[in-house]
Amino acid sequence: MVQRVLIAGGYGAVGGTVARYLRRLGPDLDIILAGRTPESGAALASEIGARTLRLDVADPAAALAGLGPVDLIVAALQDRGDALIHAAMAQGAAHIGITKVVEETGPAVFAALHAPPRRPIVLAGHWAAGVLILVARQAIEDFARVDAVATAALYDAADAVGPMSAADAASFSGRALLRRGGQWGWVDAGDHGRALRLAEGHQATVQPLAALDVPSLAAITGAPDIRFDFGEGDSIGTRAGGRASHDGVIEIEGGLRSGRAARRRILVSDPKGVDHMTALGTLVAAERVLGLDGLPLPAGGLALPETLVAPEAAIARFEQFGVRITTETEAA
Repeated sequence: MVQRVLIAGGYGAVGGTVARYLRRLGPDLDIILAGRTPESGAALASEIGARTLRLDVADPAAALAGLGPVDLIVAALQDRGDALIHAAMAQGAAHIGITKVVEETGPAVFAALHAPPRRPIVLAGHWAAGVLILVARQAIEDFARVDAVATAALYDAADAVGPMSAADAASFSGRALLRRGGQWGWVDAGDHGRALRLAEGHQATVQPLAALDVPSLAAITGAPDIRFDFGEGDSIGTRAGGRASHDGVIEIEGGLRSGRAARRRILVSDPKGVDHMTALGTLVAAERVLGLDGLPLPAGGLALPETLVAPEAAIARFEQFGVRITTETEAA
């Protein structure tokens, strides 16, 4: 039976890349590119053998009713009222949303607890839709004890991002969620900046965010000190004289299973920029939800990228599509 995937925002910078890669992984998928101006997606639809649909995110019921059953809704745009989540739950479809930070997830969580979804509702509002936390999760497996995790991302103003990513970057300020000394705290981001080292002689100033990565890393590791930071500056790609890349850093401190205290530093760099990296995070979640990886379909309920996707499979897919991951480990 052919599976149907609706990508809201499917002809945008992130959604369009997801659509192209999904077509490569699922030649038989029925892919619908949906949005307010479907004519904008006509060329992409023709290129990949998809369809377009006019969709009002605030009131998607009419458009979805005319479409028929859908297996997966990917929200590659802002859905402030959770209308697409509720629509997916009502018809038993899966849903992947990539925009929500910590303080925006509560309504969806309560809705899913009151009416358990038949297919996964994936909260993928992590940085780059879960790319960094999936890489971190694999690295953490080498540690018997984790004392601290600091993750960060650097946005390059030369990165040719879509309107959604540009608006998000402009809004990253204000309150941030930190875990310090085993205690949770909401802080003023501007008062808790730090220096981020990307490479020798290459530093930038970053500030904390309330990214979903923070509470999830706490749940995975139990570490007393966890933060996620964001900043702007020249990327590795720009400094090398090429296209702006999107760069993330994961730093883990603790005790390895060998008994040795260690610090591990992982650099994750996408030479095609932040929208491409975000599309890859979305892609691996969609691949798992649809069973395109050859495994049985996952159970329904709430899910996160790191509870849904095997890290090693995700990393293999990231590297296949050009993400560069390098690791350094030193004695603590």
